[in-house]
Amino acid sequence: MQRGSTKRGIGGNLVSAPVCSHEYPYVGFLSVPDYSLSYVYVFAFFVVGAIFVTALLTLSRLVAPRKATKEKLRTYESGEEPTGQAWGRYPTHFYVFALLFVVFDVEVIFLFPWAVLFRSLGVTALIEVIVFIAILVVGLYYAWKKYALNWY
Repeated sequence: MQRGSTKRGIGGNLVSAPVCSHEYPYVGFLSVPDYSLSYVYVFAFFVVGAIFVTALLTLSRLVAPRKATKEKLRTYESGEEPTGQAWGRYPTHFYVFALLFVVFDVEVIFLFPWAVLFRSLGVTALIEVIVFIAILVVGLYYAWKKYALNWY
């Protein structure tokens, strides 16, 4: 008899079989659910998604007009006349500013879990966060002295 099955006891009453007993010595742990079917669902999701994307791209390729006009072959389709060379210099200052924003924004996200668990973490975590913020302040001071925060 398997675990969880029922049998007839004294008087014909239904009694569930024990999980572990002298009668069933090797039955002792609850069974773990079979998660292999979950992988089938994920695989099916990817297959259906790939078929859907492929069908839509194929349909758009078949339906889209391919008539090349003078306006379509221009560099910009916005109606503006292109001026100068396409390979003009672009100041890197804007990239540095954006990267600094992303770095400091991510650091603020690291502070959020600490703020949520502030009371339960203790003094050690407080010291660690002070060091963390000090490193951020040093980085901010460095960026300030290099004029990376000036917007021209």
